[in-house]
Amino acid sequence: MKGPFSSFPALSVDRRSATPLFRQVYVALSAAILDQRLPAGARLPATRSLATQLGLSRTAIVAAYEQLLAEGYTTGRVGAGTYVASDLPGKPRGRVARQARAVRRADHGSPRLAGQVDVTLQNDPRPFNLGRTLIDARTVDIWRRLTARSLRTLSRTHLGYGDPRGSSELRRTLAIYLASHRAVRCDPEQIIITSGTQHAIDLVLRVLLPAGSDAWIEDPGYPLTREALTAAGVTLHPVPVDLQGLDVAAGVRMAPRARAAFVTPSHQFPTGVVLSMARRLELIAWAQRAKAWIVEDDYASEFRYGGQPIAALQGLDGNARTLYVGTLNKALFPGLRVGYLIVPEALLTRFVTARYLADRQPPGLQQDVLAAFIADGHLASHIRRLRTLYREQRDRLVGALRRQARDFLEAEPPDQGMHLVAYLNTGLSDTAIAEAALEHDVVVRPLSRLYVKAEPQQGLLLGFSGYPIPAVAPAVGRLADSVRNLADRRHRQVPGFQAV
Repeated sequence: MKGPFSSFPALSVDRRSATPLFRQVYVALSAAILDQRLPAGARLPATRSLATQLGLSRTAIVAAYEQLLAEGYTTGRVGAGTYVASDLPGKPRGRVARQARAVRRADHGSPRLAGQVDVTLQNDPRPFNLGRTLIDARTVDIWRRLTARSLRTLSRTHLGYGDPRGSSELRRTLAIYLASHRAVRCDPEQIIITSGTQHAIDLVLRVLLPAGSDAWIEDPGYPLTREALTAAGVTLHPVPVDLQGLDVAAGVRMAPRARAAFVTPSHQFPTGVVLSMARRLELIAWAQRAKAWIVEDDYASEFRYGGQPIAALQGLDGNARTLYVGTLNKALFPGLRVGYLIVPEALLTRFVTARYLADRQPPGLQQDVLAAFIADGHLASHIRRLRTLYREQRDRLVGALRRQARDFLEAEPPDQGMHLVAYLNTGLSDTAIAEAALEHDVVVRPLSRLYVKAEPQQGLLLGFSGYPIPAVAPAVGRLADSVRNLADRRHRQVPGFQAV
């Protein structure tokens, strides 16, 4: 452009783009101002002149200029045109790398995430990923009708803020349900509705475990709990797990004055063992003696296939030192995002305050639907139907593994839960198999990664709860093919290598 605007940066617009033309002009000019290609005080072309240059209507240019003026990029002088604002600070040059290094130095020694959680894999629908659920037509129909009813009868309580713990009706129905199905002892006032297990764990960390606190974790154990504790700066003491569950005596030897113990007593993750009654009483006695807290994660407790669900540890404790964490996301569907935390009365005020400051309150309409679903007996019926379905899926998976993969793994049907552990009897590593299986559209989790200090076992975690039965055998076939191909490659690369 000649004349006083000869240094004006070249602009272009894309008429095929979905972005409005005025927006394209605004973005180009604001970027030029921030990059100082248009320096402070520089005059912008007249709107008619720029419109002609770009082949646009003057209206589009005026709209772009007005946006720049509104956001402080430019100033307007009556009768004198539009100018780049003179009070914009200069863009830092050559400082980004130095600032990044300074941040890294300041962050040195702060808590680090262990990096064992692949968030990109969490929602992978391929078999045999963990945490997948199914929902039948009856539940879908009931849920739809209850949702419509909740919308039709929209309560005035939804027009303002509610109790941070959640609706009183949902907490009341949950207290009744948990007392009859999980032997949990609590008053509705002690229940805090969360978005799930991780939300509950986060609240525990905020209230009870300042950075530097000591805590027991199961070894092997649930990786997301370990990640959350690590991120909060908690000092972890991995306590070994055997056929009776958490080795309480070992935990006492390691850290007798730990502030908390995080456990999955009814169905240990990932091994599936049940914490024995002797160990339960031993754990409670330690917590009372050390004035420590037990955080009981009762995930997937509803799905037991060889009898009634195992009673919760919290009921044995008399609600003194145990915080009970539960979720409805696995009983129904993960997209529900509803869990609960039951805390001793002495801690209630602190936890309600933390819940309020973190997220104010849970969504109201969803709670109305869920409260009616539980109170009318639909949740119990849904779980009974799903228990039958998941048992069949489990048996089909075990059968397929024994037929098609018995030369490299051993699988037994678990009594409870939504996944099984298949132990390897080959010289291949479980992490290598997991990577190879992904190339064959099969998701398995390596067992060895769930260990911290204990000697890791080689095995694969396979979810069986969320996949149509006809898809099971073909997926097992692909898994077996991936292992055999991996063994062949290793055999060619390593002379003398032989997969057992």
